[in-house]
Amino acid sequence: MSPAVSLAVVALVVPAIFATVALPAYAARSTSSEGADATAQIQHLKATDSQMALADGTADLAISRDTFTATSQAELARAAAKATLAAVRYSGPSVRDYLANPPYPRFSLAQVVAVAEQYQGVRYVFGGASPAGFDCSGFTQFVYAQFGVALPHSAGRQGSGGAQISPADALPGDLVVMDGGGHIGIYLGGNMMIDAPAPGMVVQIRPIYTPAHWFVRYGI
Repeated sequence: MSPAVSLAVVALVVPAIFATVALPAYAARSTSSEGADATAQIQHLKATDSQMALADGTADLAISRDTFTATSQAELARAAAKATLAAVRYSGPSVRDYLANPPYPRFSLAQVVAVAEQYQGVRYVFGGASPAGFDCSGFTQFVYAQFGVALPHSAGRQGSGGAQISPADALPGDLVVMDGGGHIGIYLGGNMMIDAPAPGMVVQIRPIYTPAHWFVRYGI
């Protein structure tokens, strides 16, 4: 091979060898750099809670971090009672007002019945003790307060107080206690009573629905 040809070969081959050797190193550095950049972007997205664009152009669904609190049945009932009481306005005397100045200072069982029947149609409200809404013991408490008789706002406590009366001696106007002391109404005679039954119902006259009941007398 002539010296001229040798120089030409060297001039062509040597740079190609260097380029071939250098290419993987460059590619490795480029891939490493891109990977590092991608990792940094992912960490940034996680830190900022951003959405990530997917290959098909859609967006990843954001994760909701709602905080839930449990509400007890009693709390729900109290909230419903407050809402109902707010919707039905009553500005008349309260139980306390009647006890301080009863419109019927002379107690009469017959008059108790007459007063109680005036409230037919008043809706049941948990914790209610006025014509804005009654529960069972709030109804009897409100009626008896108009005769100056203070009853606790509790069916169980009303049923365990006063004087227990035999069925044969029970009179209209006495209290009738049911459900083991869990419910109470005003006896009307003939197995009938007037009471505030349950949510969704109103004060009404209806039969005493259970044979497991007893009678309590207050005021005499």
